[in-house]
Amino acid sequence: MPLSTSTSTHTAALRGTNSTLTPAQYGGDIGLLLLRCAVGLTMAVHGSQKLFGWFNGAGLDSTAGFFASDGYSAPKTMATVAGLTETLCGLGLAIGLLTPLAGAGILGIMLNAIAMKWGNGFFSPAGIEYELVLLTAAVSLALAGPGRFAVDHLLPVPRAHRLSHGITAVALGALSAAVVLVALHN
Repeated sequence: MPLSTSTSTHTAALRGTNSTLTPAQYGGDIGLLLLRCAVGLTMAVHGSQKLFGWFNGAGLDSTAGFFASDGYSAPKTMATVAGLTETLCGLGLAIGLLTPLAGAGILGIMLNAIAMKWGNGFFSPAGIEYELVLLTAAVSLALAGPGRFAVDHLLPVPRAHRLSHGITAVALGALSAAVVLVALHN
């Protein structure tokens, strides 16, 4: 069913342009919104499990013990940073706030998770497939941008997503993961 002119015009007005959206553009933006919410809220729940023990999570002390058992120095700091990154970047991704940076944060977390599970094969329950899917989705969102239905479009900065922002953020996320692995993992 085609979009009505009033709906298209209203949506375009939210973007700050005079153009109308095609059904394909509208569908693409809804798809990005759904992907952002699925990945972002999944990560936010995982972060709250680490930080607060919510949703049957381990809590900060148990998560710190897990990091210690895997050879990370400063395990309490690692648990706190991982929990905060998952929670804040997850929520940012879900609402489309600083989307490339939120995706980069999730990339960094997932690269560390993959490194921890690397010898366990690809498939679940102990493999890397789940982490790889989240990593790929986060990188895809960082590169593609949040779509039109995002807080990023309300910020007083350039509203048009630039691929260069996404590439820079992804490089930053990968670099931060490498620094953590080299400096803090024994």
